Amino acid sequence: MLSGSRAAMAPPIGNERDTTGTTRRSLLAGVAALGALGAAGCSRVATASTTEGGDLLERLKAAGVVRLGIAGEIPFGYIDKNGELTGEAPELARVIFKRLGVDRVQPVPSEFGSLIPGLKSQVFDVVAAGMYVNPDRCEQVIFADPDYQMLDAFIVRKGNPKGLHDYKDVVEKKAKFATGTGYAEIQYAVEAGYKESDILIVPDQVAGLNAVEAGRVDVFAGTALTTREVVKKSSKAESTKAFAPLVKGKPHVDGGAFAFRPTETRLRDAFNVELHKLKKSGELFRILQPFGFTKAEMTDLTAKELCAGGTG
Repeated sequence: MLSGSRAAMAPPIGNERDTTGTTRRSLLAGVAALGALGAAGCSRVATASTTEGGDLLERLKAAGVVRLGIAGEIPFGYIDKNGELTGEAPELARVIFKRLGVDRVQPVPSEFGSLIPGLKSQVFDVVAAGMYVNPDRCEQVIFADPDYQMLDAFIVRKGNPKGLHDYKDVVEKKAKFATGTGYAEIQYAVEAGYKESDILIVPDQVAGLNAVEAGRVDVFAGTALTTREVVKKSSKAESTKAFAPLVKGKPHVDGGAFAFRPTETRLRDAFNVELHKLKKSGELFRILQPFGFTKAEMTDLTAKELCAGGTG
């Protein structure tokens, strides 16, 4: 069963694996550049902290650089066409770590499914990939409070001829349904009554858009942000209004956040202090807005309530 999270499943690092139900697969843009940076960014970080609460922040200050685990996914964390690191999480990381006394961020490309194993194996210092916070992941890592919240939306043909606005509509109207590899939307559709074996699984939202445009499916489900962004240049498809999927019969809102090793509570707490300052001042929205985020996706959700399975 999937567990409400973004980005695609991928081969694990070493013998470890993220089995927490990953969703959101990397887009094609920036993949080549990610590969080029991978060789330079995959050496291991310093040994794990031994002091209570961790001493990683002090070590990062001394080194002057923090290594970010990213998954090469627009708009969350990726390498652009000019070979530069960008995305909502890396740009936010630049601001917060600068305030914490760490001047530079360095990307360490990874498949999304390998981010938690890579963090635990000290391949990088922090996961900066907009990772959804859910109870399964909270058993393996600790999260800062979410920097954004997210609803679902559909890609449908122009005019939404079948009138598909939520998973219940998809089931009742027997629509041909698609979503991405490992997406949480699989479970949301199944919970609404859609037969899992009938779901068309495609690599990502670009492939989902193509499937809708070609008439192979009636609808593709993804995050509200990625669906509305991917249809901008389409003349055949549109995105529906964002909605909250039902989890155990209740509307559910997801939240994405930075992840840290469980020993590094001092770094996580210091990060949270700066994050909340950015929220209060409005600077957080100014950082995320260029990547397609709206004010409706700013959030006061906490990691504690999401780890407990809240927002339903």
